[in-house]
Amino acid sequence: MENAQRAVLFVDVTDSTKLYESLGDTVALALINGVFALLDKVIAKYAGVLVKTLGDGMICVFEDPDNAFRAACEIQTTVHAAAQGTRNSLQLKVGFTYGPVILSKGDVFGDTMNVCSRLVVLANAEQILTSAQTVDALSPGLRSRCRALFPTRIKGKAEEVAVSEIMWRYDPAVTETNLTRADFAKAVQMSLKLIYRGNIFVVSRSRPTLQMGREDSNDIVIASLFASRVHARVHTREGHFVISDLSSNGTFLLVDDHSGEVHLRREEAVLGGRGWIGLGKNATRHGDHSVRYSLQAEGV
Repeated sequence: MENAQRAVLFVDVTDSTKLYESLGDTVALALINGVFALLDKVIAKYAGVLVKTLGDGMICVFEDPDNAFRAACEIQTTVHAAAQGTRNSLQLKVGFTYGPVILSKGDVFGDTMNVCSRLVVLANAEQILTSAQTVDALSPGLRSRCRALFPTRIKGKAEEVAVSEIMWRYDPAVTETNLTRADFAKAVQMSLKLIYRGNIFVVSRSRPTLQMGREDSNDIVIASLFASRVHARVHTREGHFVISDLSSNGTFLLVDDHSGEVHLRREEAVLGGRGWIGLGKNATRHGDHSVRYSLQAEGV
C-alpha cells in the first residue's frame, strides 16, 4: 500500500447500453475494445498507467497532472476523429482529478478517486470534467483552457466540489504556451443557446446580454406567475456565460445528469454544458417557468 499524489483519469463510454442494443453484443464489444486499444497508446504516450478496465470504462493514473490533462484532451480528439465518416461510432465522457490517493495491489483508492468517479457520471458526451483543486495544480497555459461550472455535492464530502470543464477542442500544440483566457476565447468562440416554448435565443459576442422575466420588456418573456417581472440576466464575462438572479423567488439551475440543482438567491453562477434554468420554481419540472440551455462551440 502506497500513499501518493496522482492524477486520476476515468474514461467512460456514453450510453453503452444503447450501443449494445443497437449494434448487438459482438459488434459493440469489438468497437469498444478497438477504441480502448487506441487509448492505451495515448495513455502510454503521456506516461500514464492503466489501472483497470470496467467493461465500458477505464481508469488510469499519472504522476504529472499536466500529462493527464493532455491525455484527456487527446483521448477525446482521437475518438472524435475516428468517428468521422463511420456508421458505427461511440462517444466518451471523462473525469479527471489530482490529489492524494492510495495505491494498493494494482488499484487506486481514496477521495481523489471518489471525486473523479462522480465527475464522470456528471459529464456529458464528449466532455471532460475536473475539479477546481485540479485546475489549481495545472500549469498556467493549461489552466486557461478550463471553464468553471457549478459546485456539486459528493457523497462523503462535507463541502461542495467546484466543477470545471476542460475545453479540449483546440490545437494541443498551443498548450505549451501561456495562453491568456482572452486568447483562448478568440480561438474557440462559444455561444449559449436558450430555448423557451420552442423559441431559440442565443447569447454570444454579437449579443452579450439577455434578460428573462414576466414583463413584456424582457428578451424572453416567461409566462409564469413564479417568475418575477425582471427575473434573471444572462451575460458574457471574460469568456464565460454568467446568469445573475434578480428575483424574489430565486433561480434554479439543473445540469443534465446532475443529481441535484443549485438555487441562486441574488447570486451569480457560470453556465456550462447543458441543463435547465427554473425561474422561481424547481427546474426539474420543466414547465412554463423553465428554460433549456446549452453551451456550444460556434462552427462545431
